Amino acid sequence: MTRNTALREGTPEGHDSPGDTGLAALAGRSIVLVGLMGAGKTAIGRRLAARIGLPFRDADAEIEQAAGCSIPELFARYGEPAFRDGERRVIRRLLGGERLVLATGGGAFIDPDIRAAIRREGVSIWLRCKLATLVRRVSGRSNRPLLAGGNAAEILARLMVERHPVYAEADVVVDCTDEHPEITTGRVMEKLMAWEPPRRLPVKLAGSAYDVVVGEGLLGRAGALLAPVLPQRRAVVVTDETVGKLHLESLLAGLAETAIEARTVSVPAGETSKSLESYAGVVNALLAAGVERRTTVVALGGGVVGDLAGFAAATTLRGLPFVQVPTSLLAQVDSSVGGKTGVNTAHGKNLVGAFHQPRMVLADTATLATLPVRELRAGYAEVVKAGLIGDADFFAWCERHGGDVVAGERDAQAEAILRACAFKAEVVGEDEREERPSDGRALLNLGHTFGHALEAEIGYGGILHGEAVAVGIGLAFRLSVRLGLCEAADAERVAGHFAQIGLPASLGELNRRFSAERLVAHMRRDKKVRDGALTFVLVRGIGQAFTSRDVPADSVMDLLREEGCGS
Repeated sequence: MTRNTALREGTPEGHDSPGDTGLAALAGRSIVLVGLMGAGKTAIGRRLAARIGLPFRDADAEIEQAAGCSIPELFARYGEPAFRDGERRVIRRLLGGERLVLATGGGAFIDPDIRAAIRREGVSIWLRCKLATLVRRVSGRSNRPLLAGGNAAEILARLMVERHPVYAEADVVVDCTDEHPEITTGRVMEKLMAWEPPRRLPVKLAGSAYDVVVGEGLLGRAGALLAPVLPQRRAVVVTDETVGKLHLESLLAGLAETAIEARTVSVPAGETSKSLESYAGVVNALLAAGVERRTTVVALGGGVVGDLAGFAAATTLRGLPFVQVPTSLLAQVDSSVGGKTGVNTAHGKNLVGAFHQPRMVLADTATLATLPVRELRAGYAEVVKAGLIGDADFFAWCERHGGDVVAGERDAQAEAILRACAFKAEVVGEDEREERPSDGRALLNLGHTFGHALEAEIGYGGILHGEAVAVGIGLAFRLSVRLGLCEAADAERVAGHFAQIGLPASLGELNRRFSAERLVAHMRRDKKVRDGALTFVLVRGIGQAFTSRDVPADSVMDLLREEGCGS
């Protein structure tokens, strides 16, 4: 199997390069200043354009020139709706031309169509001012139609309540005071020079599409990032007790910036919460919170929370919007992408669930700093799996940089997340519901037939999922060698890399006694079984995985006994 996903040294095509900041990150994009009247958009915009070397345009001046009259006259003759329509057309025209610095009117960014155009073509900067500053600047001016015949302080205070949550969606926020515009322009430049946009990976499916957004500090920007994709500014955050203590406050603050009203449901930490009983509890909590069909469920946590909350979202009111905010490396590269949700039962792992795609995945690399190194290693198993399935070059990248990922090197982690997710996004895009048993999404189960059996035998929580997958991958390679499909050197190379990272690759490394018959019995209850036959993902070499349903049972038993399993 050959994959051509731009999963090579570098980044997925069409995305910002890692580490691009400031003017490098602005390449090809205009700079758009937004904010209330009196914020200084024109004065600062002229100075900013001169410093950067771009043309400057004032949207209000362009509107007046196009209309042949002043904005107050436009309001008086045709009303605000006609003015907004003209404003929309002028801003689209300006953004569709050469790069520029654009100062917009106070109401422009409130328009969803204008906001979307700015996101596509530019970088938005909110000049945020205190009420007293704005009042001093606009009092007595006759060219402000919204202030006509009213009290400036009262009108501006009302506009702040209405518009600030929308302005908060801007890419950059700069607080402005009564200082000289030159000083404020300098601070805007400083912010621009330090600005690093999150990296986005589109996941395109037959009936939907969403972005995986990767970057540092995304929880605090959650509202700005999610507001464009949420059907209403109401959400219920599902988290667990451990993650909630670490990250819930930051997420709620980020949502509140854009006036997204959020309530919280918490479950105990650990795999035991991924049960039918916990699922029923979450559903009842959602209904008690008064969710509507447009209320979004936000999963904040690792794979357990994501699978549990996603299944609750898929089934409550026959389907609620859903967002993944994964906080573990395992969840960021695996369970948060692809739409699989579900819970475990006494009969096996993930046997009850649904396909339910998220509206967005926010992978904040800062959350990885709170993980124990054992969990980072476990998550890394799903990273390296992408290379082993279909991209030998990516596996070679892992051999060079895997230690940095596990050691907490932020750039290496972001790169690993993007590349692993890009691989999975392509596979999911071709086979969203795992309907192609030979070469589709089922390939993502490399190591999982063995791994799920280990989890069921040891007990959920007794072994981390990524550790079980690592052992399963090692077994899948050795089974492929036993069947004459793969060179022994490839299996040894994989086991050596896992050992370098600190992951187990064989049953013997788990220091437990296993029964071959019991492990195979668990495999037969796996959801991948078809017509009673076991399904294995095998390999012809690194990056050459395929699915097989005709593996001799004796070969599996012999391998397990070779690994030290008893009868």
